[in-house]
Amino acid sequence: MELAFGPLLSFRPTKTDTRETDGSQASRHGPFKLHHQGGTRSAACCATQRAQLSLENEKHNLLRAIQDTQRGLVTNAHQRSDIEEAMVNLECYCSGALIDLVKLDGTWRLQYTSARDVLILLESAATLPFFQVGQIFQKFDCLDQSNGGVVYNVVKWSIPTLLEEDNGVTLLVSAKFSVLSARNIYLQFEEVTLENINISGELQALIAPALLPRSFLSLQILQFIRAFKARIPLGNQDRRSVGGLYYLSYLDNNMLLGRAVGGGGAFVFTRAQPLES
Repeated sequence: MELAFGPLLSFRPTKTDTRETDGSQASRHGPFKLHHQGGTRSAACCATQRAQLSLENEKHNLLRAIQDTQRGLVTNAHQRSDIEEAMVNLECYCSGALIDLVKLDGTWRLQYTSARDVLILLESAATLPFFQVGQIFQKFDCLDQSNGGVVYNVVKWSIPTLLEEDNGVTLLVSAKFSVLSARNIYLQFEEVTLENINISGELQALIAPALLPRSFLSLQILQFIRAFKARIPLGNQDRRSVGGLYYLSYLDNNMLLGRAVGGGGAFVFTRAQPLES
């Protein structure tokens, strides 16, 4: 404060006073410059916050558009148009960005799809009394990889009264994937596995009644069912087809959007807890 106002109180500035005056000029401009830099940082911070808020709004709009569709099973033309528009708006935030395999790694729960092969499963569960489809996941294993990894399509399904509801059997379709470009990966399907059979309490009571001593045979049957695993290899797929192309159109820490190239449909996933082995 003394340097800033000293020259104004001095009627006969000496040489030293002149230097002080020069210094005072620098002092007066110095705070202005710092304030200007701080204002720039503040403006940049505000712009980042506005962009993040806009992004979260777009994600909310998409989730709101798909919430009453039963994962895509029940939609009309107007809903499909709104969903497509919401997806495109969100995809703009990742346009041209490289796939982040660290973010992609993990388990993703299906919230919506327009893919016919998945909708057929949902339609069957809605119409057939002996078939139920539970949660559907996509699990990526690529944390320590640089150009690809393994992906598992996981479907939990059940047969009422025979198996546990929504989690009776796990259908697992595994595929290797490689990164082709900034947002495209190629899936090379390897095998289908049927595992993790969980029979219902009714069926378990029928095999080994609780009121009777469990025989060696009944225990062996229960153990066999629990440990049963069937693998079906999908053959040699060295030749790449359009059906294996998958476009990851949006990815962040808690949401994944994908499009199967060649008219295979669109997918909306949200981050889920890791699946039990």
